[in-house]
Amino acid sequence: MTYCVGLKIDRGLVFMSDTRTNAGIDSISTFRKMHVWEEPGERLIVLMSAGNLATTQAVVSLLDERTKAVSERAPTLLETPSMYQTARLVGNTVKEVIASSSPDGQRADAAFNASFILGGQIRGSEPRLFMIYPEGNFVEASDDTPFFQIGETKYGKPIIVRAFDRQMSFAETAKLLMVSFDSTLRSNLSVGLPLDLLFYERDSFAVKLKKRISQDDPYYRTVTEGWSDALKSAFASLPDFPE
Repeated sequence: MTYCVGLKIDRGLVFMSDTRTNAGIDSISTFRKMHVWEEPGERLIVLMSAGNLATTQAVVSLLDERTKAVSERAPTLLETPSMYQTARLVGNTVKEVIASSSPDGQRADAAFNASFILGGQIRGSEPRLFMIYPEGNFVEASDDTPFFQIGETKYGKPIIVRAFDRQMSFAETAKLLMVSFDSTLRSNLSVGLPLDLLFYERDSFAVKLKKRISQDDPYYRTVTEGWSDALKSAFASLPDFPE
C-alpha cells in the first residue's frame, strides 16, 4: 500500500508521497514513488505511483528509457505537445505493461494493478493534473476536484477536504499535507516515512523545492505534535453528552 497526493493550487502544483512498500508485515522496504522529468524552460513532469511495485517500476523505467532512446519511440515524455498527450502516453504505457504481465489484461482488481498521479506544465499551456487508472484511462483535476489521491486515501482525505483552499501558499499546503499524511501513518502501517515533497510554481518550468522528510525532521515533528495537541484541546472543550 502507499499514499500519494497531488494538489492544484493557484500558485502551481504540490506533490507528496510516502516511500513504504510491503509484501506482508515481515517484508517492508523503502522505494521512491515520485519521479520527475525536467527540461528547464520548457517542461516539468511529475509522476507518482501506487499499486504493484513491479508494474509501477516497469512503467517508470519504460517511460524513462524511451526519453533516452527517442529514435525507438516517439513522442516521449520530453516531446509530447501537451499534458493531455502526456497523460495518454502514460496511460498507454500502463496498458502495455499490464497486458504483458497479466493474461487477464487491465483490470482495477487485477494482481498487477497500478495507478498514477501525473502533473506538470509544458510551455504554452497551463499546469495540469491527472489521475491515471490501471485500465490506462484518466481524469483531469478541475475547480470542483482540485486534488487527487492514490493508495490508502481514506484516513487523510477528510483533512484535505476540510482545509484545502486554492489560494493557499506552498508553506500552507506543506502543513496541510503533513497533517493528512500523519493521520494516515498513524492509522495504517502499510504507509510509512520518509515522505517526498515537491513544489512546482506555475510558469517556472523547474522544481521550486524537492525535499525528503524523515521521522526526525524538526518541522514535521512540530506540525504533527501540534496537530495532536490541537485535537486534544478541541475534544476537551466539547460539552458533555447529555444523559
